[in-house]
Amino acid sequence: MTARLDDCFSTLRAAGRKALVAYLCVGDPSLEESVELCVAAARAGADLLELGVPFSDPTADGPAIARASQRAIRGGATILRVLEVAAEVGRTAHVPMVLFGYYNPILVTGEARVVPLAAGAGIDAMLVVDLPPEEGETLRTAAAGAGVAMIPLVTPTTDAARLDAISAARPSGFMYYVSVTGVTGVAAPALARASTEAARLRARMRLPVVVGFGIDGPAAAREAAGPRGGGADGIVVGTAIVRRIEEASSPAARVLAVRSLVSDLRAALDGS
Repeated sequence: MTARLDDCFSTLRAAGRKALVAYLCVGDPSLEESVELCVAAARAGADLLELGVPFSDPTADGPAIARASQRAIRGGATILRVLEVAAEVGRTAHVPMVLFGYYNPILVTGEARVVPLAAGAGIDAMLVVDLPPEEGETLRTAAAGAGVAMIPLVTPTTDAARLDAISAARPSGFMYYVSVTGVTGVAAPALARASTEAARLRARMRLPVVVGFGIDGPAAAREAAGPRGGGADGIVVGTAIVRRIEEASSPAARVLAVRSLVSDLRAALDGS
């Protein structure tokens, strides 16, 4: 399934377009609605979906996603239920899907169980926020054997030695560049600088690089993506989508809110 990610970025690059990655916290406001919301995001122009696994202590996420995680957990969301949602989404939305979350749910459920289930559900990649490259060998090996990419996070404080360690861990799919030092949805990001750093990172690591954290609308999306033919390969929007879902008052309103925001972001990235 890594091939589907490679094809996605190759196709976008050939067309001179940037990838739009949409994050949704699965289970917020319900598992059933998450299927509809993910499909709505894909149909509105998201090239990839990040399916967030709710966790009780999401240390990299700001208040909006933390609240979404709590709502999802109260509604019965677990990593296994998230994978059921992924399989359902994949029957309708034919875009790459990334399982995004923290290591504890994987550890508790068992790596040997999670990885084949993820592959079977159509998951193309995993991004485990709090699993450093030194600690993830068994999970990376299992993922590679199942054809699931492992996506690393790189931050403004990542130095050359740390990049060497990340490279030694054999990242695949793409790289996620965090635009801020802090949690998502709170600190003001330096998006133009993030775009420039993403281009440098791509040249060094030979993988597509997307920029995330702090992208809250079309103008920020354009700035983070950078110029056509340069800058980042794409952008990730999460908190802004989660807030729209939180603020909407009905299932229909939530679908409309996600569709509207993603459509606006897609238009901004495409320069229309």
